[in-house]
Amino acid sequence: MSNNLYQKSHMAHLNQLKDLAPEQMQAFGAFNEAVLQEGALTKKEKEIIAVAVAHVTECPYCIDSHTRNAKAEGATLEELTEAVFVVAAIEAGGAVTHSTHIHNAKNEEAEDALYTRSNLKRLGSLSKHAPEGFKGYSGFNTAAMKAGKLSAKFKEIIGVAVAHGTQCPYCIDVHTKNADKEGATDEELAEAVLVTSALLAGGAYAHMANMIESYGE
Repeated sequence: MSNNLYQKSHMAHLNQLKDLAPEQMQAFGAFNEAVLQEGALTKKEKEIIAVAVAHVTECPYCIDSHTRNAKAEGATLEELTEAVFVVAAIEAGGAVTHSTHIHNAKNEEAEDALYTRSNLKRLGSLSKHAPEGFKGYSGFNTAAMKAGKLSAKFKEIIGVAVAHGTQCPYCIDVHTKNADKEGATDEELAEAVLVTSALLAGGAYAHMANMIESYGE
């Protein structure tokens, strides 16, 4: 028994899945393979997105495997770092945009719908009550999303993928519109979202290694 819950050696337990749940294991493998194959997005781009989304799911196994895959596809450490900073900006943006619900919570006459696009008009309230913090957030978001080793278009595609991982409707709306302005196609966005789907499934899949380890103790 190991005192470390995360050991690379635990991944060997996943070999048992073909016997424990063969049909599901085969279907997951086919799903993952289909999502990560070359399409409107290259394999390299998909693996960069996978590394980004793995930082949303916070699965160390997924970060490890997809970082290695991305490197094998030619991704640089600078590109991967910029992609993960997009994640940090989207995560921060989710908290910022959801602050608009504070106004509704304090308003007894607020409409029943919790999510309306018009909520974003109330972002000025956060800026008013915490101006320095909001200024810092805005500067960080701008820096994270501007073109660098990765293009502004690809960063917005990552943004859409990540927003589906964080399940922030405001972020999905804003970054889909931004991606469209940067020239992203429907096919590219669809493929990016399916990478997110596979990574969310993959986080649960990979952590079955821990379940098997614990069951055997």
